[in-house]
Amino acid sequence: MNKTLTRIALDDFDRKILAILQKDNLTPQRAIGEAVNLSAPAVQRRIKKMTEAGVIQANVAVVDPAALGHPITIFVEVEVISETADQIDNAKREFAATPEIQQCYYVTGEADFVLLIVVANMAAYEALTKRLFFGNNNVKRFRTFVAMERIKVGLDVPHGIS
Repeated sequence: MNKTLTRIALDDFDRKILAILQKDNLTPQRAIGEAVNLSAPAVQRRIKKMTEAGVIQANVAVVDPAALGHPITIFVEVEVISETADQIDNAKREFAATPEIQQCYYVTGEADFVLLIVVANMAAYEALTKRLFFGNNNVKRFRTFVAMERIKVGLDVPHGIS
């Protein structure tokens, strides 16, 4: 996700294509072209350009964590002791390399990081906290929020086209 973006100007066609791809990235380019009034080759060129520029960062399947045995979603605020560049970079690398962490944000405010974690059970989360937080002498404190229900999950970015 840290891919350097080559800034490209997105027009209304690009934004409409992105809106469709965010709903279903397996939509045939012919169908996208019909929806946005472009030819399939024009859609293909635009998708390629946006992928090369880093606007489209990945094509993935969104999977229900419970279907893979990870029904518990947990949000964690992490506050570190030292915010030197090296310590922050170490934390970023460790969080990014942890499979249970689906999302990690370096944030402003009281917490330094906000993590979105999925686990099989609370025992798995406890083991993870021992490894990531209690076993890390740069973690000052962490605060846990266990999700009771997933209401909305996604990565759709508003496209600015009505």
